[in-house]
Amino acid sequence: MEPGSDEFRPPPECPVFEPSWAEFRDPLGYIAKIRPIAEKSGICKIRPPADWQPPFAVEVDNFRFTPRIQRLNELEAQTRVKLNYLDQIAKFWEIQGSSLKIPNVERRILDLYSLSKIVMEEGGYEAICKERRWARVAQRLHYPPGKNIGSLLRLHYERIIYPYEMFQSGANHVQCNTHPFDSEVKDKEYKPHSIPFRQSVQPSKFSSCSRRAKRLQPDPEPTEEDIEKNPELKKLQIYGPGPKMMGLGLMAKDKDKTVSKKVTCPTTVTVKDKQSGDGKVSSTQLRPHLNLDSCIKMTMQLRKNHSNAQFVDCYACQICSRGDEDDKLLFCDGCGDYYHIFCLLPPLPEIPRGIWRCPKCILAEFKRPPEAFGFEQATQEYTLQSFGEMADSFKADYFSMPVHMVPTELVEKEFWRLVSSIEEEVTVEYGADIHSKEFGSGFPVSNSKQNLSPEEKEYATSGWNLNVMPVLDQSVLCHINADISGMKVPWLYVGMVFSAFCWHIEDHWSYSINYLHWGEPKTWYGVPSLAAEHLEEVMKKLTPELFDSQPDLLHQLVTLMNPNTLMSHGVPVVRTNQCAGEFVITFPRAYHSGFNQGYNFAEAVNFCTADWLPTGRQCIEHYRRLRRYCVFSHEELICKMAAFPEKLDLNLAVAVHKEMFIMVQEERRLRKALLEKGITEAEREAFELLPDDERQCLKCKTTCFLSALACYDCPDGLVCLSHINDLCKCSSSRQYLRYRYTLDELPTMLHKLKIRAESFDTWANKVRVALEVEDGRKRSFEELRALESEARERRFPNSELLQRLKNCLSEVEACISQVLGLVSGQVARVDTPHLTLTELRVLLEQMGSLPCAMHQIGDVKDVLEQVEAYQAEAREALASPPSSPGLLQSLLERGKQLGVEVPEAHQLQQQMEQAQWLDEVKQALAPSAHRGSLVIMQGLLVMGTKITSSPAVDKARAELQELLTIAERWEEKAHFCLEARQKHPPATLEAIIHETENIPVHLPNIQALKEALTKAQAWIADVDEIQNGDHYPCLDDLEGLVAVGRDEGEGVGGEGSLVISSLSAFLPQVLCPCADAGSDSTKRSRWMERELGLYQCDTELLGLSAQDLRDPGSVIVAFKEGEQKEKEGILQLRRINSAKPSPLAPYPMACSATSICVCGQVPAGVGALQCDLCQDWFHGQCVSVPRLLSSPRPSLTSSPLLAWWEWDTKFLCPLCMRSRRPRLETILALLVALQRLPVRLPEGEALQCLTERAIGWQDRARKALASEDVTTLLRQLAEFRQQLEAKPRPEEAPAYTSDIACDPIREGSGNTISQVQGLLENGDGLTSPENKASAKGSDNTDLELLSSMLPQLTGPVLELPETTRVPLEELMMEGDLLEVTLDENHSIWQLLQAGQPPDLERIHTLLELEKLEHQGSRTRSRAMERRRRRQKVDQGRKGEDLVQEELQSKRARSSGIKSAEGQGREHLQEKADRENMFLTPSTNHSPFSKGNQNSL
Repeated sequence: MEPGSDEFRPPPECPVFEPSWAEFRDPLGYIAKIRPIAEKSGICKIRPPADWQPPFAVEVDNFRFTPRIQRLNELEAQTRVKLNYLDQIAKFWEIQGSSLKIPNVERRILDLYSLSKIVMEEGGYEAICKERRWARVAQRLHYPPGKNIGSLLRLHYERIIYPYEMFQSGANHVQCNTHPFDSEVKDKEYKPHSIPFRQSVQPSKFSSCSRRAKRLQPDPEPTEEDIEKNPELKKLQIYGPGPKMMGLGLMAKDKDKTVSKKVTCPTTVTVKDKQSGDGKVSSTQLRPHLNLDSCIKMTMQLRKNHSNAQFVDCYACQICSRGDEDDKLLFCDGCGDYYHIFCLLPPLPEIPRGIWRCPKCILAEFKRPPEAFGFEQATQEYTLQSFGEMADSFKADYFSMPVHMVPTELVEKEFWRLVSSIEEEVTVEYGADIHSKEFGSGFPVSNSKQNLSPEEKEYATSGWNLNVMPVLDQSVLCHINADISGMKVPWLYVGMVFSAFCWHIEDHWSYSINYLHWGEPKTWYGVPSLAAEHLEEVMKKLTPELFDSQPDLLHQLVTLMNPNTLMSHGVPVVRTNQCAGEFVITFPRAYHSGFNQGYNFAEAVNFCTADWLPTGRQCIEHYRRLRRYCVFSHEELICKMAAFPEKLDLNLAVAVHKEMFIMVQEERRLRKALLEKGITEAEREAFELLPDDERQCLKCKTTCFLSALACYDCPDGLVCLSHINDLCKCSSSRQYLRYRYTLDELPTMLHKLKIRAESFDTWANKVRVALEVEDGRKRSFEELRALESEARERRFPNSELLQRLKNCLSEVEACISQVLGLVSGQVARVDTPHLTLTELRVLLEQMGSLPCAMHQIGDVKDVLEQVEAYQAEAREALASPPSSPGLLQSLLERGKQLGVEVPEAHQLQQQMEQAQWLDEVKQALAPSAHRGSLVIMQGLLVMGTKITSSPAVDKARAELQELLTIAERWEEKAHFCLEARQKHPPATLEAIIHETENIPVHLPNIQALKEALTKAQAWIADVDEIQNGDHYPCLDDLEGLVAVGRDEGEGVGGEGSLVISSLSAFLPQVLCPCADAGSDSTKRSRWMERELGLYQCDTELLGLSAQDLRDPGSVIVAFKEGEQKEKEGILQLRRINSAKPSPLAPYPMACSATSICVCGQVPAGVGALQCDLCQDWFHGQCVSVPRLLSSPRPSLTSSPLLAWWEWDTKFLCPLCMRSRRPRLETILALLVALQRLPVRLPEGEALQCLTERAIGWQDRARKALASEDVTTLLRQLAEFRQQLEAKPRPEEAPAYTSDIACDPIREGSGNTISQVQGLLENGDGLTSPENKASAKGSDNTDLELLSSMLPQLTGPVLELPETTRVPLEELMMEGDLLEVTLDENHSIWQLLQAGQPPDLERIHTLLELEKLEHQGSRTRSRAMERRRRRQKVDQGRKGEDLVQEELQSKRARSSGIKSAEGQGREHLQEKADRENMFLTPSTNHSPFSKGNQNSL
């Protein structure tokens, strides 16, 4: 970067490589592949594949380190030179008691170093003043012209720099007997890979940071008193900072400040006093213990008391040796000598105030050796977390923005601005060169201490793992046993923003690889190895002062130089930003440097490949010239690899052989020179067992291995054979050679290496002879394969010759594979990919040209002869008249077996296809052949369009096309007849079918039309048979006939079928006896099926097949058997249910069998009812129960209130009561109507059986009721009822209104009985629309009145003997099984009720259930009543309209139907009415109308 230019120009980017996974698997191989490109830049960047992401293996909690302190402006070489210059000039003035303050010119600090350097370049101070070129000096310092800056620069130069330059030139030095420090600076011993010595020094006792900072602070303005005391300052009016010397107003240090400094006074100073009274001269001695003030006072006394006659004459000027003009004689506070102020150079205008030192003392101070520059270790220890927090906080504060938002370009420019600034001092910390062996690597490492996951094991063995790469087989460092930190063992780097690594090359000029694990980028700069010496020359040229004091400065890694400066002097520089997850490779002797963009974590290590060996040897020679220590012995490394040549990679063996040869030749020369010197004594020494510091050359510091010269008298040292004259002064007879190998052993090792190195050449020669058939003999396939196996086993490199061998083997294998496939296909007669005749000939030619002897070539020749013979035969067949398909097919089969495609085979195939197609057409059109479908004929036509044309084929295609046209026309006519709404007479259909009989094609529509005609004719015959027959047909036969007629277009309508399908399923179940009544689960499942509409067919119920149902006798026998089974089953069920515990019992007995309601729950507590037939228990709310308030009376005459045996309390569960149970008279009328139908129904037999069963039971019941005992009981019961009627009661039963319910019951039991009796007598009237509202309003009061009368009920009324009761109970049970209502059933039930006490629990339960039902529906009934009144008139009108419409529609539908169809419709209607008569009520009596529907 040019002076005065603040803009940093980034160098060009280095090469960036992105390897594929195949390339990435071989790290050193890939690096060798990119080396020709990347080596030209010195460094390169490698981006691994995206999914290569090694885990971070450092134990973050245990990772602690101490970083180094870096002051940025001390890193840059030119800036450090300026700072060192300022330190020297400041030290010069401090020694003389003045503090340096750097002045400001044009609002910027004056660069004193540049000013001094430019003055020297322009000819010096005198020449510039003489030629008045100070304006040019100001121009070169980039100050604006025209402001008289030159005069001001001259003024500052004269008062600050010129005295120092005069001192540096030695013009004011005096010849004095001093003992300065030895100017020969000892060589800085470079201790490689050791943190206390590399890049670091101990902190200086006197830090220069604060001193430099104070120099940049402006001095306080001089006071008027100062100006008055200093006439020169008053005259020049210069108030700026800087030492005021040479008449420019030197600012002496305050006494308070100088007290703390150590000042040495003369040991003894003699002063002549006035004579005392005795005339003797007394002397005053100043002792060393006098304090500083005493010294100053004495010094001033000696300076001012020059007129004292007692002044000692020996105090003379050290320059002129005179003691005159003692008022201008100046005393040195350092050594005590005296100088005239006018004898000094430059002369002083007056005696300065304060402490002053002479040029001799200043020279002695300046000849002290400077401290070596390095980085100090910080005092604070960090963890990764604490260091990261510090680093991020520093960067965020510095740039005043979040760390991730700071651009890398901005950080780069700011970094180079800071390192080039002498005004700004920025200090950062860098955790560099941290041992991974101690703190742990960032990569997973395979060891026995920890168990790794499969993913970690993969990365632990990867060649790109920096712990693995140095010890790979292709790496030279794997042959070094010691774990060299930084070279074989990685170092870790924890960086922050601006932390830098300075220009350096790797130890032994090796490769290096750096991986950034995570964090912000790291910026790199690189210089190729070809420009390494140029870079060193430029840095030495621009900063010679640094290299004078530290010749190996670039090896200390502590010096930067701006890349723009290097580029301006012709040094090629490249740069790159290394992001997390990327590698940076540096090549041998490639200088590199850089800095961190922020907080990050990196890891680096060295590695060496075969191509490095010559570079490593040159590095050792370079180290010898610099007298620098080696990290390892290069000779030892070469010999160790040469000792086991079979383990070396071939490229490595070749390189080692070349190095070994050079090394042996050099060793011969050196030992010959040793013999010429006369040294003949020698002894073998195992140098590898000695520590490195015991086998280092005293002169060049190299590590000896092959040989060294030692002395018997000086056993502590040795030298290499290149410095045999620098060992000691002892006689050569006392010196002896220490050697590792003799000169005979070294050639043996070299020969083994040669065999290994030349093994490739031997192998290559054999391969070349085999591939080029130089000896005229083709090798076998096995011999060529052996050569390839030898290359793989001996790890020969992948060369062009090896690739040719592999390609040859691949071609041979391909040829053999083709031949084997060809021959095996012929033998096994399998379909294999065929070769063309041309390909077969090319294969034969290729097998002859390959340098491999293949016996399969004879098989190929045989196949070729067969193909040529077949080709001739095929041509003959094609030339003759059309051959038969059999002959053509045989020729084609033979051609396929050859495995070769012959051109004539295609023509044979075409001819055979034509013949086959013509045969198929001929067979399809033959009259005797089976007619093919229309699709087949169309397929034949399509197939004919695909084959090759010929006269015969064209003719057949035309005929086939004409036939298809005719067939399609008749198909359309048949389709029209089938789909048309107008029905055609059978004669028309017969005519169409007759016309198509001559067409040799199967026509689907014609066939369908023929089948329809056949079915229609059969249906007409069936109808005629039924109409002309003498017996009644079954309904199933009639329905099937109607269905067939409908399908044929001549059937009846569909209304009757809908009725049949909806009603016929349930009626047989009601009419037939329940044969499985003994199973409660079966009854329940049947009831569930009935409620859910899942009815079984009648055949399943009767156990009869469809054919048996046609026989009335079978139906009757089955019905009788079902009756007996039903009776036996109900008796068994009653016994089982009677044994179940009663839910009403206070302490129910424990029993395994319990009652289950229809809801699936166990009935318990109040509200449970027991069925009078099956004796099972149910929830009252889940079933339909008798109603005391609204039940209809069995007779016109109402019973008195206390005739409780006539109350409607009989309860039959829904499992027992399967229908509405119509009266017997209704069933008889229905049976008479069925007999008038001309159709026999299965339900008719079932209805007849039911009627016969009911009449039979009625006869038995009447006989029982007419017996003498029963008649007597009935008479008694009638008398008792008359007695109840004779009791006082109102003359007529008033209609019950809400007023009755509102009157309180205060008139006693008579009044109450009268009210309740009126309630019961008018129960039917309560359900009328006029009284419904009032009845609902008084329901609760009615139920309370009935409940209050329960205690007055007494019984039993009759005494039934056992002989009378049992037959009646049996009749009652059988009557309950009948699905018919009979008066005798009611009479027997009343008689049995009167013969036992009143069932108060059941009556109470019924009252409670009715009360709950009325309470829940009260609110709902009011709203419904209001809506009902509004809609009453409209509903009536709409109902009448609907009835009229329905009647009209029915008349319209029945107007066009025949008389037989009308009779069938009447039959269906009667059947529907009959079934509706038996159906169970859907709302009033179904349990599903209750509140427990969901429980089912």
